Amino acid sequence: MGSRVGIAMNLTQPLHKACRERPAATATISGGRRQSWQQLAERVARLAGVLRAAGLQAGDRVGILGLNSARYLECLYATWWVGGVINPINTRWTAPEIAASLDDCATRLLLIDAEFRHLLEPIRSHSRCLDCVLDTGGEASAGAPAYEDLLAGAVPMADVWRGGSDLAALLYTGGTTGRPKGVMLSHDNLAINALAALAAAPRLSSPVALHVAPLFHVGGLSFLLQLASRLPCHVMMSSFEPAAALRLIEQERVTECFLVPTMIQRLLAAPDFERHDLSSLHTLIYGAAPIDPVLQGQLRQQLPAVGLVQAYGQTEAAPVVTILGAEHHEARGPYPGKVASAGRPIGITELCILGASGAEQPVGEAGEICVRGPTLMQGYWGQPELTAATLRDGWLHTGDVGHLDEDGFLYVVDRLKDMIITGGENVYSVEVEKVLLGHPAVGLCAVIGVPDDRWGERVHALVVRHPGLAVSANELLQHCRLQLAGYKCPRSVEFRSDLPLSAAGKLLKHLVRASFWQDRPRHIG
Repeated sequence: MGSRVGIAMNLTQPLHKACRERPAATATISGGRRQSWQQLAERVARLAGVLRAAGLQAGDRVGILGLNSARYLECLYATWWVGGVINPINTRWTAPEIAASLDDCATRLLLIDAEFRHLLEPIRSHSRCLDCVLDTGGEASAGAPAYEDLLAGAVPMADVWRGGSDLAALLYTGGTTGRPKGVMLSHDNLAINALAALAAAPRLSSPVALHVAPLFHVGGLSFLLQLASRLPCHVMMSSFEPAAALRLIEQERVTECFLVPTMIQRLLAAPDFERHDLSSLHTLIYGAAPIDPVLQGQLRQQLPAVGLVQAYGQTEAAPVVTILGAEHHEARGPYPGKVASAGRPIGITELCILGASGAEQPVGEAGEICVRGPTLMQGYWGQPELTAATLRDGWLHTGDVGHLDEDGFLYVVDRLKDMIITGGENVYSVEVEKVLLGHPAVGLCAVIGVPDDRWGERVHALVVRHPGLAVSANELLQHCRLQLAGYKCPRSVEFRSDLPLSAAGKLLKHLVRASFWQDRPRHIG
C-alpha cells in the first residue's frame, strides 16, 4: 500500500495498520453489506486512483455529499490517500448553501450519493467552480458509469502520505447565520485530538461501533477517528431511527456509540426498548449539545451497566476540549457530584476562563472559555480578520461561557450570543432550560430573549410537551420560580409542536429567535 515517508501524523495510517494486523476482519457493515479491512483498503486505493485521474492534486478540496455508509468512509479515506482535503457537506443545506460552501474554498470536485442526485443540477447552476462530479450511488446515471464499474476499472494508487500540518479537512460551521466559516484542520490537529480524547477516556480495543451521528459533522467525524487506531468494525446507519438502532446494537453486538441528547431521548423512549438485548454495549459517548439532568438520570437508570462518557468541544478545537469519563458518572466514584460538569481538559489542552476585561477569572466565576494546545484550527478559510479575532495570543476564544471549580472541572453555562440581558441582568438561557427540562411534561425547550419595551429583552420560553402529558404556562412558571431567581424566570411561555434541530441534533436557536427580531434594528445573536 505504499511506503511511509516522515513521522508526521497521518489519517490514513490506521488503514495500513488494519491491513497488516486484521486484514480479514470485518471493517464495515452497511446496508446489509460487509467488507474486510483488506477489501476496504483496496477500494480506497482504487477510488484515490479515480480522483487522481479526474485531476485532483495534493491540497485540492473534495466535496462529499451523502448519508452515512461504507462508501462515505471510502470517500473520506480516498481523499486523504490521494492527498486531498475533505469538505463534508451538511445534508440539511439547500442547493445555494451547498454551492456557496463549494465556491468559498474552490471545491471543484464533488462526490454525491443517490439520495442527493436531485440537488445536483441546482448545485451546478449556483456554483462557479464545480466542474467534476462523481456519483457514488450504485447504478449508472446521466451518462456517468456506475460507481462499482468505476472502481473496477480504476488503477489503484499508492498512498501519498500527506500528513502533519498539511490541511486535511475544511469543516463549515455557522453557515445559516451569515457567511459560512470554513474551519481548517490539519492531519495533526485531528489525529492528535482523537488520541488525546481516547487517552482521557480509555475504551475497548477492536470495538464494534455504531455510527448514527452524521459523518459530515465534527462530532461524527471525531468519533470515527477515535475508533480508527483501535481497528473497529464500523456499523453504519444512514439516518437515526430508534427502533433500527436498537436492532443493530442487538444483532451486531455493538460495543460503542456516540449519540447527541435528542437521539438519547428518542432511544430511551422507544416502545420496544426493554425487549432488546443491549448487554454488548460497553460505552456510550454523548455530546454536541447540553444534556439535562432528568435525561441524564434516565440514561443511567435504563442503561446502568454502560459506561457514559461526555465530550465537550468545538469544531475549531478539532474538536474535543474536555472529557467527563465513566468514573465521574458514578455516585461513588473519585469525584462524586461532577456529573453536572463537562469534565476536565484532555491532556494536551489548556483551558482558562477570561472575563470581559480579558483578565483570568477566579474559581467559580463565569467568563469566556478559552483553549490552547496543538489541536487548534489553522484558521477560517479566506477570513483572516475573523481568524485573528478568534485566535488571540495563542488562545482559541470559543464564544462559550463557563466556569471552573476547585478540582478543575468545567461547567458550560451558555453561548455568549445566547445570553439574555434583561433589565441590566445577565440570564444564561441554558440554566433556565435545564430547570424547564426538569419538569416531567417538558420534552424539548428553547429559552431566548425577545424584544420588550420595558426590559429591553424578556426571557421567553418555547416548549414542546411530551406526548400525552399536559402542563400549563402557569405551572411551568411556578416550577421555575421555585428554583430560579425572579429575573431569570420566563416572563412568557409559548407551546409548540416542534422546534428546529440541526442534522446533528442541536437546537437551532437562531431560527427560533429570528422571527421575534426580524423587524427590530437590534438583533440578538
